[in-house]
Amino acid sequence: MPLNLRQRWNSLSENRRKVASNVAWAMLGKAVSMVGVLFVGILVGRYLGPEKYGLMNYVISFVALFEVASEFGLGNIEIRELAKEPESRDAIMGTCFALRMGFAVLAYILLLIIVAATEDDAYTRKVIAAYGLCLFAFPFNVTRNYFTSIVKNEYVVKSQILRTLLGAGIKIVLLWRKMSLTWFILATGFDFYLLAAGYARAYQTQVGRFRDWRFDSRRIPFLLAESFPLLLSGAAVIVYQRIDQVMIKHLVSKEGVGYFATAGMFLNVVLFLPTVLVQTVTPLLVQLRQNNPAAYKKKALDVVGGVTWLAALVSLGVSLCAPWLVGWTYGAKYAPAVPILQVLIWKTVGMALSASAGSIIIIEGIQKWAVIRNLLGCVVCVALNWVVLPRFGVLGAAWVTLATVAVTGWLANLAIPPYHRIFLLQGNALLTGWKVLWRGRRTFT
Repeated sequence: MPLNLRQRWNSLSENRRKVASNVAWAMLGKAVSMVGVLFVGILVGRYLGPEKYGLMNYVISFVALFEVASEFGLGNIEIRELAKEPESRDAIMGTCFALRMGFAVLAYILLLIIVAATEDDAYTRKVIAAYGLCLFAFPFNVTRNYFTSIVKNEYVVKSQILRTLLGAGIKIVLLWRKMSLTWFILATGFDFYLLAAGYARAYQTQVGRFRDWRFDSRRIPFLLAESFPLLLSGAAVIVYQRIDQVMIKHLVSKEGVGYFATAGMFLNVVLFLPTVLVQTVTPLLVQLRQNNPAAYKKKALDVVGGVTWLAALVSLGVSLCAPWLVGWTYGAKYAPAVPILQVLIWKTVGMALSASAGSIIIIEGIQKWAVIRNLLGCVVCVALNWVVLPRFGVLGAAWVTLATVAVTGWLANLAIPPYHRIFLLQGNALLTGWKVLWRGRRTFT
């Protein structure tokens, strides 16, 4: 570590060091995961071809719609309660694990009922039922949330990196052995069990034994009451993020899902940029709001504008390079994904505008109204896809994605009185953000 960085590190308080280390580990885990997913996704996509690759992503998206039901919004509540009552760790974790497992059973039963009612193809029903077993790995996320509550992301990230490497290795072996689509779907579901095993191992070696967990029925009403609003918000988010691929399969084709998923692979990598910038700047905004409200307002405007315009420049670059990106990676048979990527990549701008303003909403403690934005986004996404997909195909779904992000990230703020100021700030940022980029890196320091 260079001397000036070491001096800055040593000057931080113990709590700030823990937070900085936590953020660094989180970023490392996210980066490794994205690179691994993109690399393996390209190899698998080239091997399977658009139709089978599309079916694989349809299965993943279909099951993801039920993931939120198995989680029941408990994640953030677990982190908060474990941080507030560390002495009640075993009772909180035992109760939450039991609740999660119960909801996983209900979610899986619901999945089987809905797939039987909506899916005509017997093979698709079978692979969805098989992949859906990954829902029973999610209850172990309670151990991950414990490490988050004590600001020790190191153990979580190590588990995620190990899962990425092992999962990639398994899929490469499947490619080498030229296995069928079924094996790749099962391997993708098995990734969740690899991750759960990593979390469980870290907890047992660093914290304690599962046998010490206790089920406390008295906590159930409180946990359910606290988590239910988050369930509604999470359900809305997962619907408008995943329902497009499900609707494309039913209203267009399986190949269409493959092309849309291909574009989404590149989008997910680029979306990492605004996320990192916002997470990096948030602690500075928190301090400014406490110590210098006037400077905070100016910096908040600069951050929203700078992140959004930087995302626009990156989106422009990817859009121009899309033919080469798709051709060099997935190959010529995925050429129909090029125009989809050229449109879909602009979601980065909407997400940058949404994430940067969302950070301000959380800093100022007015996040309880966010569920309205998510519900509006859900309605817009489903309604527009239902109208647009039959006429304009997969490219229409890409435009619907942009419209949905515009609603959830910006326009919905106009319909929520406490967020009117946020709406005006975002509009101002869109007009003046280029000046922020011109001034350079001072915006993010």
